[in-house]
Amino acid sequence: MDTRTGLPVVGMVGGGQLARMTHQAAISLGQSLRVLAAGEHDSAGLVAGEVVYGHHTDLEALRSFARGVDVVTFDHEHVPGEHLLTLANEGFQLRPGPYALSFAQDKLLMRERLAGLGFPGPPFTEVTGVEDVLKFADARGWPVVLKAARGGYDGKGVWPLDSPDDARGLIPELLEAGTPLLVETRVTMRRELSALVARSPFGQGAAWPVVETVQSAGINTEVLAPAPGLTARRTQEAQDLALRIAESLDVAGVLAVELFETDGGLLVNELAMRPHNSGHWTMDGSATSQFEQHLRAVLDYPLGATELLSPTVMANVLGAATPPAMRPDERLHHLFARFPDVRVHLYGKGERPGRKLGHVNLLGELTPRLREKARLAAHWLSHAEWLDGYEIHRGER
Repeated sequence: MDTRTGLPVVGMVGGGQLARMTHQAAISLGQSLRVLAAGEHDSAGLVAGEVVYGHHTDLEALRSFARGVDVVTFDHEHVPGEHLLTLANEGFQLRPGPYALSFAQDKLLMRERLAGLGFPGPPFTEVTGVEDVLKFADARGWPVVLKAARGGYDGKGVWPLDSPDDARGLIPELLEAGTPLLVETRVTMRRELSALVARSPFGQGAAWPVVETVQSAGINTEVLAPAPGLTARRTQEAQDLALRIAESLDVAGVLAVELFETDGGLLVNELAMRPHNSGHWTMDGSATSQFEQHLRAVLDYPLGATELLSPTVMANVLGAATPPAMRPDERLHHLFARFPDVRVHLYGKGERPGRKLGHVNLLGELTPRLREKARLAAHWLSHAEWLDGYEIHRGER
């Protein structure tokens, strides 16, 4: 308990952009989020009032950090499971807990558990050698998707395989490097969706509108809230599915359930037990942002309303192949001069190719023009160039 405010203290392991935006939400709740950051230049470390430096793989650093807070939560899934169990057994409050987090950390464990509970997903099997993939593909058909069971994100750790030769060329190398693997059928889908929910330790649940996520090279580039053309029945199905997963796995906090929409229905792709890129639109388009909701949930407060305030397009700002000469503040100047209604959220991160540097939200009817506007704004912030040929000083193409 913070004696200055009389409020409980939340500590977040990880100093990335999710911790940074959670800190923003914490301020309005009377808190200054305490952050365990790996270095002084971490995104959250630049803004949070209470920053402790230490690595998430260092048990003593985690233990020391946990002693100074009432509840520990996470902005990533990479804390070793054995450390989580140790801290929980020592009486520290972890939300979500080690049991729940194990299914976000290990995709094979997730697939096995969800299949055992009857949740829909693609066929899969563990891979301990090339023959496992060949046998699986003979039964299910090529192509297939090979995945790292642990550690993958933003398209990393995912390898499409089109033939036996692909499998023979890649799998021995990955297994030699110690990468745990599974293989799944390649799903023929209409699009990718995300069902974002929150659950408190008390058991209260809340669901936001289901969104469509647009991917490029495995990276989410755009989110459309709500998912265009999704029927009320399918929306309810996705929300119910996500809430049932949250309850079955005893999740405390925000849970993102990434889904494939297929002709035959919904299939679970992956889980994230933290605020998620597909929920960044909630900062401007929802009655309660995912970051405030996560804090409410881990503190076991009543959850906030999740109603849509406005349809919203979110576009990620991804680092250019070569950082532009124009400074970020000048880019912001020109962006606001052209699009004064764009909502900008930058993460204070150094620029490098493909890195998530921030995102923009635009509110309004989900027209092609609004989507194009979001794409133009995000690209301008990362590349200092207008894709439509707009000239910043003449205001025309």
